[in-house]
Amino acid sequence: MTITIAIISILTIAGITLTANKVLGVKICPICAGVSGTWIWMLLVNFFIDPINLLIPAMLMGGTVAGLAYQGEKRLLSDRSPLLWKILFIPAGFLSVYSLLSGWWVTLLISAAFMTMVYWIFTASRTHGSGDKKVEELEKKMEKCC
Repeated sequence: MTITIAIISILTIAGITLTANKVLGVKICPICAGVSGTWIWMLLVNFFIDPINLLIPAMLMGGTVAGLAYQGEKRLLSDRSPLLWKILFIPAGFLSVYSLLSGWWVTLLISAAFMTMVYWIFTASRTHGSGDKKVEELEKKMEKCC
């Protein structure tokens, strides 16, 4: 029964998001919103209303971690290893999910901070002379411009 509710929720939230994207002109992945929105409301029900079997939310949360890793990979600096990114980010994401489900708040904060740090290291722009070819090309073009 829980999986049926989850699937209906994912499709409903995805449909709402698709409509909102068209009406508001925003770009939010409908499936990502459906999956994330579903596990969020399921966790809220579990924590504040009535305990539920956490198997389905846990599965959806794992999908969210993988989706975040995929989206993050698109933003990596050119000299950063996509494999190393995933090796560091995904296990930390799974630890965050497990910590949230288990109520291990300190571990959740530490793992989320680690994920944030890894994201920053792999995506943050560098300053002049950093070796990033795209940045160096733009700087040269700007110098020649005027």
